[in-house]
Amino acid sequence: MTAVVRDRMVEGAIQLLAQRGIQATSFSEVIALTKAPRGSIYHHFPRGKDQLVGEAVELAGHRTLMRMKELDGEPAAGVTAAFLDLWRSLLVQLDFSTGCSVVAVTVATDNADLVDAAGRVFRGWTHELAGLLVTGGVPHEAAKALATTLIAGAEGAVLVSRATRDIDDFDAVAQQLLSLVAFASSPAS
Repeated sequence: MTAVVRDRMVEGAIQLLAQRGIQATSFSEVIALTKAPRGSIYHHFPRGKDQLVGEAVELAGHRTLMRMKELDGEPAAGVTAAFLDLWRSLLVQLDFSTGCSVVAVTVATDNADLVDAAGRVFRGWTHELAGLLVTGGVPHEAAKALATTLIAGAEGAVLVSRATRDIDDFDAVAQQLLSLVAFASSPAS
């Protein structure tokens, strides 16, 4: 039962990070959201909020990575469309109230360990996405830069669309990214 409470708290932290940022992801907010017993805070996270946030970043990163792995064998355009749809769906389904918890931590913490955790997530995503793009027809020498561009473009598009509350902004960036991948995977490139 204690593992269930702990998992629920990490889930709550992911949600709060994505919706309200690191400053609003306090133990009190996590407890209120997850209905976890107050005494479970330091039982499960003896190193404090940074431990909870670090585990939330790792889990959020792992989940996205697992979703990417499901795309193995798809053409590069399909990989790109599916990757972008992960973020687009998040925006639309949650009415522009949620972004990326990893970005939220990256831009708002001064804790080097949390920045490093976010960096590991982004490197993992880049590595996986680059491999998928190569398998999907993008030349190896272009894949890492293209994967980094896709991640940065998608994350930026999420931020702009959240601020403007307009999916057209996301779609405009997505279309440019899809065109870039189509060009990179064309036989003449």
